[in-house]
Amino acid sequence: SCDASLLLETSGSMITEKNSFRNFGMRNFKYVDAMKQAVESECPGVVSCADVIALSARDGLVK
Repeated sequence: SCDASLLLETSGSMITEKNSFRNFGMRNFKYVDAMKQAVESECPGVVSCADVIALSARDGLVK
């Protein structure tokens, strides 16, 4: 799997990485989801999941 698979939502009986009980290291998806929506509203159909992961990593760092 790729790092961007963390953004996939659960669909039907398929539970994704994002919602897996084994995913104890990732939190605060509400911020990533808000960033994804904002970027997609400005650049619809152009932004990839990898772009969202890169922006989240860059902007999520605490200095």
